[in-house]
Amino acid sequence: MAIRKCPRCELNYILDDSPYCTVCAREMKGVERRDTLFEFCSVCNENPALPGKDMCLFCQKEMESVESLAKKAEPADDPLELDEASEMEEIAIDTEEDDIPVPELGEIDRELSLDDVLAEEEADGDEESEEEDM
Repeated sequence: MAIRKCPRCELNYILDDSPYCTVCAREMKGVERRDTLFEFCSVCNENPALPGKDMCLFCQKEMESVESLAKKAEPADDPLELDEASEMEEIAIDTEEDDIPVPELGEIDRELSLDDVLAEEEADGDEESEEEDM
């Protein structure tokens, strides 16, 4: 038994006893070869994605379980939730007198004074320019 090229397509090899290759035989019978193309999961890039979805079954179930756990972990009443206010006067600011003592407040104000910082930077710049001139 020798092999030869298919007389129809001249691409595929066939045995001497076959009239056409399997590809040409399928085409002549009208049977199209169905390619099983699939996309990979966009999350793990390992498993094929479900039809019409972009995730595989494993990743989808994992995402659903994470979402359900997150919903269970949310408290019913959020303590940080703010009430709606229509005007600024309605917003009450809680201030505690014990946060920063008054003497330290004055020191902090002096430390953060923009005028002092600018004066220091100008003094440093003048010293550097004098050193460069030498």
